[in-house]
Amino acid sequence: MTLQNGDRIVINGKPVVLDQSIINQFVDGDALFGLSSGQVLLIKQADLLLVDTAVSAASAAFDLMAACTEQQISSFYKSFAQRLNEESVRKQLLDANEMDVLSAKERGRSTTRLVLNNATLDDMVLALLLWQNMAQTSGRVLERVEHDGWSVQSEQAPLGVVGFVFEGRPNVFADATGVLRSGNTCVFRIGSDALNTARSMMQFALRPALADSGLPADAVVLLDASSHSSAWALFANKRLSLAVARGSGSAVEQLGEIARQSGTAVSLHGTGGAWMLIGTDPDYVRLSAVIERSLDRKVCNTTNVIGVPRENAADLVPIIAQAIAKAGSNRNSVAVVHACPETLQLLVGSDAKLDIRPLQDGELSTEWEWDSVPECSIFVYDDVMQGIQSFNEYAPNFIVSLISNDSKELEMVWRYAKAPFVGNGMTRWVDGQFALDRPELGLSNWQNGRMLGRGAILSGDSVYSVRYRADQRDINLSR
Repeated sequence: MTLQNGDRIVINGKPVVLDQSIINQFVDGDALFGLSSGQVLLIKQADLLLVDTAVSAASAAFDLMAACTEQQISSFYKSFAQRLNEESVRKQLLDANEMDVLSAKERGRSTTRLVLNNATLDDMVLALLLWQNMAQTSGRVLERVEHDGWSVQSEQAPLGVVGFVFEGRPNVFADATGVLRSGNTCVFRIGSDALNTARSMMQFALRPALADSGLPADAVVLLDASSHSSAWALFANKRLSLAVARGSGSAVEQLGEIARQSGTAVSLHGTGGAWMLIGTDPDYVRLSAVIERSLDRKVCNTTNVIGVPRENAADLVPIIAQAIAKAGSNRNSVAVVHACPETLQLLVGSDAKLDIRPLQDGELSTEWEWDSVPECSIFVYDDVMQGIQSFNEYAPNFIVSLISNDSKELEMVWRYAKAPFVGNGMTRWVDGQFALDRPELGLSNWQNGRMLGRGAILSGDSVYSVRYRADQRDINLSR
């Protein structure tokens, strides 16, 4: 098959003329995916074959997992953790990561999530030990219904092959291997920035741990490819039971559409940025503390927007300014604040060391991406309800915190804010391992609607199916 000038692809019932660059690159065996935005993606045949081989291996391993014991799975996590604690293994991993970080910096890429150090490895070990000590979910009875002469019970069961596409975060191995706890297998595609680190993780820790425990060698497969096309090919593979994407909002949205077109269940974890609203009667010491601790580093649960009641703005803004400035000085930087007109002069008059910029139209919905310099927005509202309405309209419907001594205001936020995560302190509590002692695969917002039948924290033990078992005692049972 060849493409010619003027060839079109139908997207949402409308013909779209193919771009000349796609026509020039396309060869027989490649695949095209049309997105609702009108964009056409070219998936190369080499990536389709690479993914097919990886998914086939993970699928065969899934069949073998049925014969593996709970003790073997626990042994895998124990062995993986032990290897990450070995000095020689750590050196291999840190050396590989140093190469990745240097390469990323040379290309002007962010390295906030890419850096692997001893503290990160310690956190991975903790996560693996949590999985080791967690009870097996497969076979857990959910419900039993007794009838006259027979009964039916529902049980948790493994789901199948889980496909992951992660940004350049080398610590995701500990999080995502949690799907083995529920009897599943997985195929990874990690961001190209972290690929050397991932290869080392597989070679020196993960594959040896699988071998030590007697689990199938392909229970965890790294898709050793750096092209975007390989990620698209993975999510286009119809044999995945679940597709999980974590990364930038636009890339995650794109991958989600590919998976849905392929008929695959998908769990997306992209857009972040938390909001902190302030009530009419906040505790000033508490306010300062939670702001500072919500801006310690940039991840999805970092405070991105702070809302202030108009009537108390003159008292509150200087306190907020000092807390943000402290967060900046903690990182040896001057924090950036995007301020609405009503808070600009208050910030300037606070004497806090800040880089103050006017908040432009439309920027209230912007998630500030930063590495070493904390950055957030400040706006004002008439009352808490108006603050909630602004959150529902402009936020990614993700995390909201209310700092207030008024229990009625707190209940109002819980009732009316469209957020799966609601708190009364720092926003950084939103993390599966930190909050629930369950390493997370990702955090979902409500930007595209609420999740069906599960919470917004996706963890390894929450990846399961349900089977039904009938026990007929009465041989004369009939309909």
